[in-house]
Amino acid sequence: MGKIKVMFPFVEAGFGHIMPMKSIEQTFRRKYGDRVEVISSNFYTETGDKHLKKYEQMISRQVRLFDRITLIGHAATISTEIFGAAISSFVSVRMFAPFAYKAALKHMEEISPDVVFSTHWATNYYAEHMKKKPLTVMYCPDAQLNELFEYHSDLNMISMPYGYLKALRKKQYNKQNMKMVPFLIRNEAFDYCIDKKELRRKLGIPEDNFTIVLAEGGYGIGKIAKLSEALIKEHLPLTVIPVCGKNEKLYNHFTKLKPTEEVTFRPYRFTEQILELEAAADLFCGKSGNILAESTFFGNPSIVTNCATLIEKKIADHYINTVGCSVKELSVKRAVKMIEGFTENPELLAPYKKEAEAYHENFGSEKAADVLWEKITEVYPELL
Repeated sequence: MGKIKVMFPFVEAGFGHIMPMKSIEQTFRRKYGDRVEVISSNFYTETGDKHLKKYEQMISRQVRLFDRITLIGHAATISTEIFGAAISSFVSVRMFAPFAYKAALKHMEEISPDVVFSTHWATNYYAEHMKKKPLTVMYCPDAQLNELFEYHSDLNMISMPYGYLKALRKKQYNKQNMKMVPFLIRNEAFDYCIDKKELRRKLGIPEDNFTIVLAEGGYGIGKIAKLSEALIKEHLPLTVIPVCGKNEKLYNHFTKLKPTEEVTFRPYRFTEQILELEAAADLFCGKSGNILAESTFFGNPSIVTNCATLIEKKIADHYINTVGCSVKELSVKRAVKMIEGFTENPELLAPYKKEAEAYHENFGSEKAADVLWEKITEVYPELL
């Protein structure tokens, strides 16, 4: 017999699914890759199948639509709660794109994994419907399981206490099939736990300015334009860094703007330097999502200016109410006023910063990789 195949399928549906997958795949490969065959899969694009490509593009478009029109995003998440896990999954995976479902199942069968670790509900659904069902493990990167993440898998992981305890109140979950693990932050984040001034020197920005990173997910859709335009008019020692993601139109707009003499304005496209930028900042400002985890990891408070879905609202609630390092301010005008106050009186930010720093140990993929390995060896004891 060959080695046990452990598959990590990557799905682009907002980058909050990709980054946790990258984290655990790297850690699991480093710790256990000599004992099993680790398969890293760009699931929807690697075969070139047009139906699979279109399906990933569709779910990416949905994320962008929810960012632009939050009412639709909230309605979509409410509808899954009404119809439940089985119906919502069937509609989302099979009814909307039946040809993509057939192609996905065929691709999964061709790979023939023994274990499938998912950070997106669709790949878990395919694995559950294979003729020879593999061991299925699903990590939910959100504050709680939404209905699509409640579709059956053999082992579930989540990082936030509220979601973990809420799941345990449901019949299908117990302490054996539901595990709480630290948030699967990118492993590179640990490389940037250094002095902010050193990072700012490296980035070529002022060392002593109050530094703000603004982002609206990977697609740069939301209030980032209005916030940036307002901040660069301030006569305060600010460094304003909007990260536009894949929104090229927004980036080009920013390159034409002129800030006041006191403000340093550095817009970025989609960038691999996002962790470095976050580590160098004093404050994150933007849409709720898993970028709040990265900001918190670096000890930075955050201002949440938008929640596209109920899922994102619950993530924001976690960092606002449970961790205590964030505030929500949906008004651009009031958010700018708040930043003015933090710039002029840094002690106002100190309580939020203290809570962010206290939460630092709740990040990393080591435990999740170990929990995954423990489950694999339970099913395949010959690996021990």
